[in-house]
Amino acid sequence: MRAPPIHLVGLSHKTAPVGVRECVAVSGPRLEALLLDLRQEAEEAVLVSTCNRSELYLVSPRRAPIEIYLDHLGRYPEHLIHRQGEAALRHLFSVAAGLESLVVGEAQILGQVRAALFAAREAGSTGPLLEQGFQRALWVGKRARAETGIGAGAVSVAYAAVDLARAVFGELSGRTAAVIGAGEMAELVLTHFRALGVARVLVLNRTYARAQQLAARFGGEARPLSELARTLLEADLVVASAGADKPLITRAQVAPVLKKRRQPLFLIDIAVPRNVDPAVGALHQAYLYDLDALEQVVQKNVAARLAERPRVEALIKDGVADYLEWYAGHLARDRIARVEAELKALFRQELDAALRAADLTEARALERRLWRVVAKTKHALIQLAKDEDQGERVLALLRQP
Repeated sequence: MRAPPIHLVGLSHKTAPVGVRECVAVSGPRLEALLLDLRQEAEEAVLVSTCNRSELYLVSPRRAPIEIYLDHLGRYPEHLIHRQGEAALRHLFSVAAGLESLVVGEAQILGQVRAALFAAREAGSTGPLLEQGFQRALWVGKRARAETGIGAGAVSVAYAAVDLARAVFGELSGRTAAVIGAGEMAELVLTHFRALGVARVLVLNRTYARAQQLAARFGGEARPLSELARTLLEADLVVASAGADKPLITRAQVAPVLKKRRQPLFLIDIAVPRNVDPAVGALHQAYLYDLDALEQVVQKNVAARLAERPRVEALIKDGVADYLEWYAGHLARDRIARVEAELKALFRQELDAALRAADLTEARALERRLWRVVAKTKHALIQLAKDEDQGERVLALLRQP
């Protein structure tokens, strides 16, 4: 079976450091302009550009694919990979299924692949081969997440913290969550909280201006760290991720707060050094989870995801096979049309000859019989026509007198 003329050239977290990936990442108006330029370089082009990968998919490039990539996205040949045909397809399907991600099974890549296809459509740079390839890759990615455990469980500390909160409270939509700190981990936690519809978010930080900036981004309320006692009284859940040399939340602070609360207080400490004194966990109605507990959950979930790889690879194998079958039909569509035309011509030729020697009743019966013969042979002949050599033999036979 002939392989499609699809080329993949690009780099990812597996081949290039973050400094290189930053230099070649493309989005917005620049992406649109690049895709318009690529229409002059190839019959079809789609660019998947994320923080962890910049991969260009081309059909029938007019120059060497690596040269095209280097001209448009920067000169980093030592970091590039080049795949073509079935290997390029398999890579695309693996990307959509999450097997090529920095965090195996992460969900965001599926939306990023879809966005890449939509951008190419808008720029008019896609076509039948990449359209089918990306559509089928998205379908495989959806199946991988629906039918396997490749995306199950939290595999980052920030998400593990939020996942733990969800396990404790169920729905978080009516809850008040407090985040102490304003660094990268705090941002990730707030991102997850917003996605889950937490009703109220409080952001505390030593630098109040930074707390205000972060709270504004996520629709929360900023507070100075001096209002910690008030916050412990109001919050259902506290996630601590601030940089500090000693605990910010002590047993002496929490004990009087618990006497005023009607419900338990849950604290999740993901800071190093720890923000919450371990002695807080011994208090009645205080439930404390630290980084060690979360990392155990993460490691267990990562191992579980990796164990699902064979099942996902089986889906990818099936998806590639389906595409190649479609491609065989795509290649043969002209031959198929010609076979159908020859069949119709043969049918009409034989029928006309018979009509000249038969009355009307016999002619109608003969027409029905001839058409049944054509219908029975048509499917088999079309299947043969999908193969280039066999298709031409079929046409030669049909044309024989």
